[in-house]
Amino acid sequence: GLFVTDYFTRTPRKLSPFRSFASIELFHFHIPEDTVIAVWNLITFKEQGGTFGDQCPDRSITVYFRSGAPSVINPLHTHFPRDTAVPGSFALTLTWTLPNRTTGVFNVTSPLPGDWFLAAHLPKDEGKISVKGLYEECQYLFQPQLIVQRLVNIAVLYPGHVTEQSMAPHNRSCLYKVFVPSYTSRVLVEVLRCRGAEGCPLWLRVRAKAPPLHNSTTLDCREHTPCQLAQDLPFWQHWYYVLVEKHPGVPGTVSFQVTVQLTDCSRPSLARPPFLPSSASMNMPHSFGSAGGLALGDSPPPTSPNDTKHPLPIPVTLHTEERCWPVRPTLRNELDTFSVHFYIFFGPNVSVPPDRPAVFVINLLPVLDSGGVLNLELRLNVSSLCGENVTVFGCLNHGVPLTSGDNASVTCETESLAGFLLSVNATASLSRLRIPYPQTGSWYLSLRSLCATEHGFEPCTNVTAEVYLRAYLSPCINDCGIYGQCKLLRTNNYLYAACECKAGWNGWGCTDNAEAFSYGFQLLSTLLLCLSNVMFVPPVAIAVRSHYLLEAAVYIFTMFFSTFYHACDQPGIVVFCIMEYDVLQFCDFLGSLMSVWVTVIAMARLQPIVKQASVLYLLGAMLLSMALQMDRHGLWNLLGPSLFALGIMAVAWTARTIRRRHCYPPTWKRWAFYLCPGALIAAAAVLLYAFVETEENYFYIHSIWHLLIAGSVGFLLPPRAKPSRRLGPLPRRKGCGYQLCVNEQEELGLVDPAVASINSICTS
Repeated sequence: GLFVTDYFTRTPRKLSPFRSFASIELFHFHIPEDTVIAVWNLITFKEQGGTFGDQCPDRSITVYFRSGAPSVINPLHTHFPRDTAVPGSFALTLTWTLPNRTTGVFNVTSPLPGDWFLAAHLPKDEGKISVKGLYEECQYLFQPQLIVQRLVNIAVLYPGHVTEQSMAPHNRSCLYKVFVPSYTSRVLVEVLRCRGAEGCPLWLRVRAKAPPLHNSTTLDCREHTPCQLAQDLPFWQHWYYVLVEKHPGVPGTVSFQVTVQLTDCSRPSLARPPFLPSSASMNMPHSFGSAGGLALGDSPPPTSPNDTKHPLPIPVTLHTEERCWPVRPTLRNELDTFSVHFYIFFGPNVSVPPDRPAVFVINLLPVLDSGGVLNLELRLNVSSLCGENVTVFGCLNHGVPLTSGDNASVTCETESLAGFLLSVNATASLSRLRIPYPQTGSWYLSLRSLCATEHGFEPCTNVTAEVYLRAYLSPCINDCGIYGQCKLLRTNNYLYAACECKAGWNGWGCTDNAEAFSYGFQLLSTLLLCLSNVMFVPPVAIAVRSHYLLEAAVYIFTMFFSTFYHACDQPGIVVFCIMEYDVLQFCDFLGSLMSVWVTVIAMARLQPIVKQASVLYLLGAMLLSMALQMDRHGLWNLLGPSLFALGIMAVAWTARTIRRRHCYPPTWKRWAFYLCPGALIAAAAVLLYAFVETEENYFYIHSIWHLLIAGSVGFLLPPRAKPSRRLGPLPRRKGCGYQLCVNEQEELGLVDPAVASINSICTS
């Protein structure tokens, strides 16, 4: 046949270390029908500071592949919540082959058509808290590319029609496809009139949704006469592909005929018993349809002679004959994104008779519903059992309902189908099932009641079990509990939800407490972060005693908002918020930077030099507010105003030094006992904050940061001179009509907050 090649690519994205599914990068692709091979080219490269990151360490990259919905991954091997089904996916780990670039290739032969999802992440790190802009961060960028090769003009087989084919010597195989409509119970493919050099040297392979593989359902026509291959309970509304392959080494031309027969329950003329009311056909409580098989099909159901419409039934394999049971629809009620309830007509209580299954269909919309969690709940009404040992089994299958007639072994799986089993009885009357990231399409729930005996399960007699059924779609499992937050995420035009856990809790629903913080630990960390701000009380007292009232007000502001910000910023349940979190964070950051600003400006002693020195305090408040609004975590937005204040102080000190021709401050005691210790304490606090702080040690390292910063302010805050009577006034000289006021003790460097004072000497 003729092949067509399609190419798809995605924009490179920065990968993050894995913490939860919210930290992964998700890529969405669509593979067209009739694709014979799909090749993913996985490109990964490093960047640092806008250039190639040759010096960045090699970190392995894990990529997950899944068809139909995003992968449910668990790289940290945490525990899933109870009653959670984990769909499978394929994982691939990329290693580095070049210093700054690596490429991986992932091939899928005959992939399933439709949506495919790739998830990628870096390994979990130690959780270091880095200051933004302090150094160039290593970035790992991931870009997947998809190349598909698909066949065009594949021959279509029509049910009941014979297709003749002659396979030339240079041809190895012939590919066909047939569409299977809804409510089809069986697909039968047959090879007729096969003539070749060695009898019928053909393999017959059949597969749903995509061209067959080597492990698909296969039949050797040389060993089976007639050459027939049957598929019971096929997937509805899908293409089935038929591959007729010639044995290797067979010379000459092989001619044959291919035909397909579809068994449809809508064809037999099985009338509904006249004694059953129409409500029984709709699976209302205490009755589920007629005793015989009913019509099935995509078209409206046939009408009886009295114009009573019958429901759409489904096939069920029993010991003696094939029967079809009604399918009960559900009503979709959308409340919000990934918040959908599926209501049952005349429900939610449904009756399960002893001799027939009750079948329901849940339709999930393509793409829109695959990013949430499908929840199913069965609750048995024990009073309806009349003392019998009844067990109600439920099979949830995707694409086609499955109800087995084998009473000895209750299962929801066949060779081609895999489903989920639920059961309720008088002892365990409640059963739940959660499927994160379910495949879209039709999900069928088949309920069946059996009685337990010494010989296994057998059909019950005259006992109709009543079951409460609830089905709904939610964003996350139990809304991630009290130790998690359900986040709605987006990748291009695809929405999905995931839990982000806190306080050491892990898992898909934040239910794994292997590394969880205890209540005492949470209380201790909260108290340390809050009470460490009490260290600002000594600087406030020193500022008030030295008449630095503006500085004292700023320190009180900082102490107050830092305390309540950290009380609100806790990850666990020990949380107390007096305002919105964003307001508390802004005020905490503003107070911290304003404390540095007013302390440095006070150290500069600008009042004798600049008459309106208070303007600088207002200027600093405006500059810091602007910087915090731009980026609260940016290094230079926060460091710039602080360096500006230090520059003002340096200029003021240099001017005094030049004017006096003596170092300022002039006394060695000021340097040895105040300035140097304060500067060292502040430097130690900055180093701890920038290079030592991690998520694990945050509560005590940041508390130490509070203590050191507040302590450094107490050392660096300059004393305010006071009037002193121990120094007499100097003689005045007459001048030119103006007076020059000089702070004598400040000029001499004799100011001390305990004994020194201000003595203004006016000369004229």
